[in-house]
Order: sequence, then C-alpha cells, then structure tokens
Amino acid sequence: MFLTECPRDAMQGWGEFIPTSQKIDYINSLMEVGFDVLDCGSFVSPKAIPQMADTKDVMPEIQKKNNTKISVIVANLSGAERALKHENIDILGFPFSISETFQYRNTNKNQEEAFIEVQKILEISKAENRELNLYFSMAFGNPYGEIWKFEDIEFWAKRFSEIGIKNILLSDTTGTGNVERISMMFNKIPTKFPEINFGAHFHNRYEDSYIKLKAAYDNDCARFDSAIKGLGGCPYAKDDLVGNMPTEKVINFLQSENIENQLNLLNFEAAWNKAKDIFKF
Repeated sequence: MFLTECPRDAMQGWGEFIPTSQKIDYINSLMEVGFDVLDCGSFVSPKAIPQMADTKDVMPEIQKKNNTKISVIVANLSGAERALKHENIDILGFPFSISETFQYRNTNKNQEEAFIEVQKILEISKAENRELNLYFSMAFGNPYGEIWKFEDIEFWAKRFSEIGIKNILLSDTTGTGNVERISMMFNKIPTKFPEINFGAHFHNRYEDSYIKLKAAYDNDCARFDSAIKGLGGCPYAKDDLVGNMPTEKVINFLQSENIENQLNLLNFEAAWNKAKDIFKF
C-alpha cells in the first residue's frame, strides 16, 4: 500500500493563518509516521492561497525520515522553477482538470494550455531528477453541469502517457463519485495504461469513507491520499461538508482488511494531537 498524507490540503483553506513554525513542527511530526509521501506545500500565488505563502520558508526546515518523500503543488512553470530550487522536494504535483470550467478556475488556463504547461514542467522536473504527479481533478464528475464521460479520462490519460507521465491521482474533487463509478474507473483505466501508477485522491463525507476506499481497493487501487480528520478540500470547489479522505479511516480500513502497512501508530497519535491543537477539532 502506497500512502500519502496531505497536510497541505488540510491547511490551504484554513481561515486563520497557521504560523510558519507550527507548520514546520506539524509536518516534521508527520514525517515520523512513515507515510510514503507528505504533500506539504504549494508554490502558487499567495493571493490565490494565502495560507501557503510561506512554503518557501517551511521546506528547508523539514527533516526527512523513513524514506518519506516530500511533494508540493504547482500551477505553472514559474511555480515549478521555484519549487525545484529546494533540494528536499522530491515530487511536484499539478492539478489537471477533466472539467474545462474547473481548469480555468484552478489554474486560469484551458485544458490545452494546461497540457502544454505540464509538458514544460515535466521537462524541467526530469532534468532535476524529480517526479511529477498529475491530479485528475473532477475525475468522477463535476458540479458545473458538464457531462461526465469515462472516455474523457481515457483520452487525457493517453495523451499524458504519450509524453511520459508516470503518476496520476484520480481525484474526486467535490465528492460526486459513487461506488459504481469508482469501481468502473479503477477497473478499466489502469489496465489500459500499465506504464502509469494510478492512485485515489478522494474528497468525501466522513461516513462515505469506507465504501469509497473499498470500491477502489477491490479494483486494484493501492495508492491513497488522505488527511487527518478529513480536513481541507479544494478551496476552489468549496463544499463545507466535503473534505479529504480521513487518514484515520484509511488506517481503520487497512486494519479491517488485514492490509500490511508501514505506519507507526504511536507517532501517528502524536501527529494527531498536533493537528488537534492547530485545527481545534
């Protein structure tokens, strides 16, 4: 099982600015848990995401452990160039939307413009020996009235495969994906593109966690993103009831299904307590 914890996703929409030192302390506590990846910063416009304006100051203070990789989000070439100056960043993430409307809202580009931007980011990432993750936002539907078609995901996966993308997270940005659609996507898409590692980045209501995890896992998905307490969600697709997949629900799922994992649960409890101090849940 390949697990990514997303403190960036949890923090980015938080109204009160979290002090830089507290961000550093929290992320370093998560580094002790043994996740495969920590998605912990954004190199985007501070006007767009004010909470992440200090990512450049946070990154140098993260103490890497347990072979955990550091990932950050970028929305354009300029952000990617700034991120790549930090040696401890392993992965850049770019949000590519299956919805044209959301692509504009999230990155101020249409899909074709975003595709060209991804090509440029992939080129400089490879030159610096870093990875690039794509988030297929709105992969399971959208709230804009645009018709969802399985063929759209297949079309874009094919195009990105052709330019050398190796990691795609199928993202349920607004919690619209049901069990049937999740099952179909993970049953069909990865088998068509075996050279790509597909994962699940779900936003959902707390009580829907198990059925969505099981639908993906039963169709051979072994990569999941989550955030403690399900905090966060996309600030450009806001639904106060739809946050991230809760990490504690992922852990419960792993235990109930007897799935091996490398997480240190005592250290997870310590990180949970720091999250409780920050987010006051």
